Amino acid sequence: MTLLSPPAPPPSTATAAFDQLLEKVRYDGAYPTRRHAEGVVRRVLEALGRQLTGIERMELAARLPQEAACHFSSQPPTSSPLTGWGFVKDLAERTGGTPATTRWDTGSVLGAVGRIAGDDLTARIIGQLPDGYALLFGRAQLIRAA
Repeated sequence: MTLLSPPAPPPSTATAAFDQLLEKVRYDGAYPTRRHAEGVVRRVLEALGRQLTGIERMELAARLPQEAACHFSSQPPTSSPLTGWGFVKDLAERTGGTPATTRWDTGSVLGAVGRIAGDDLTARIIGQLPDGYALLFGRAQLIRAA
């Protein structure tokens, strides 16, 4: 008679949500491994955390899976946020990537973040930041009235 080991407990909701985020980013970004996708998520969320302030920062952190929220909240916000292109260039310089691959990484992560945040919060985040972030979140860039 063989004894079967008990089934593994299901992953916690927070872990499952983070795993889903990583799989979405891995698929959208066509990354070869989960580890690669996780590094991209961490770097982009930390960079976004440096740009976003106020109620939108708190609401986004509350909606993100716990581990993602920790990466996002680990960086203090800057007093002068960068434009979307400035964000990509700064992240490329910090990580040693090219602007093209960093733009791809950013779009892969922020597209998934926008789906988690929902339309209203994503619109408010884009509205708070300088021009250029709408495209990074996978949305049309509308011209602001002067």
